[in-house]
Amino acid sequence: MKRYVIIGNGVAAVGCIEGIRSLDREGDITVISEEDHPVYSRPLISYLLQGRTDTELMKYRPDGFYEENGCRVHYGRRASAIDAVSHTVTLDDGGKIAYDCLCVAAGSRPFVPPFEGLDTVKCRFSFMTLDDALALGEALTPETRVLIVGAGLIGLKCAEGIRDRAGSITVCDLADRVLSSILDTECAAVVQKHLETNGISFMLGDTVQRFEENRAFMKSGASVDFDLLVLAVGVRANTGLVKNAGGEVNRGILADDRMKTTLDGVYTAGDCAEGYDASLGARRILAILPNAYIQGHTAGLNMAGGDKSFDTGIPMNSIGFFGLHMMTAGVYDGEMFEDAKNGSIRRLFVKDGRLAGFILIGGTDRAGIYTSLVRERTPIDTIDFGLTKKAASNMIFSRDIRRKKFGGVV
Repeated sequence: MKRYVIIGNGVAAVGCIEGIRSLDREGDITVISEEDHPVYSRPLISYLLQGRTDTELMKYRPDGFYEENGCRVHYGRRASAIDAVSHTVTLDDGGKIAYDCLCVAAGSRPFVPPFEGLDTVKCRFSFMTLDDALALGEALTPETRVLIVGAGLIGLKCAEGIRDRAGSITVCDLADRVLSSILDTECAAVVQKHLETNGISFMLGDTVQRFEENRAFMKSGASVDFDLLVLAVGVRANTGLVKNAGGEVNRGILADDRMKTTLDGVYTAGDCAEGYDASLGARRILAILPNAYIQGHTAGLNMAGGDKSFDTGIPMNSIGFFGLHMMTAGVYDGEMFEDAKNGSIRRLFVKDGRLAGFILIGGTDRAGIYTSLVRERTPIDTIDFGLTKKAASNMIFSRDIRRKKFGGVV
């Protein structure tokens, strides 16, 4: 009987379990879960604080998932080392688990800059896990002045989640715009204005130099008084286990298209892994939920003796704030085509005769069509690009392609 071990208990781990079980119903599966919770959907933690969901609805798989798939889960345990020679994983309590195939789906951790005086701030939080959200919710009162360091996805979703539970919210970021990793300047300005309309204040192009208890002294010379601090500066991939075992890492754990690392019998998936970005034509971390699941499923299939590759991953985000929805994907390189009307923005970026990426704000219907064009590197001369610039529609494809893609729909 084959022994499978999975380090991590997120979406990538679920993909790995289901990939294994699609080929091997008998092998032994052990999951090492640093969190004490069954797998849940992390993007929903802000909605939990808003009261729009609860811990039951947040479950990514129903009760009984692990039992039905024959998994043994070690909750509240952390993997401290991998021995690639003896094929064992050492736990933080000293226990050892042997494996024939291992998947490292260890995710990422908050990046905390070495701010001077940070240790003097007593009420500070991260915002990445269910426990983070629960602890933050307990600390909030209707009078709490909140300072969020970081105007990226994590920081802004936190701001949205707590808006109605705090007295005031100020978000600062060294970047000159919100969501600087996924939006260009003009689109970011639209989102920022919408957030400000909903009560969020910003200090952009500025960041903290030092803290003195409940006061932040900014690079600009300004100061901010607060009661509660949220650090959402960014994340770092958990690569240490593989690196210390002798495996190759970069910003993430290096793997081939089968999600196999450079260590014998060791695979990787999710936010800790570097996967192939089809829109960029290079490897990088693709830290989004759909890619995590597919990477995990690919790893699981191959661990169980299959032969599966995944080389069509792309960076993409579907997100909304206070009713304003947006979707982005790919890279913003090449010639830009814009269609802006009625408060919505559609920006398509074309390079080398293909759709390289897009930004949609306020109108995201059928955006999956754009995503498929980027992912599949479809030449734009094979579609009706004039229509594509105005709407995501099946009609951009020829009759023959529609028949193949959509099962006879013409």
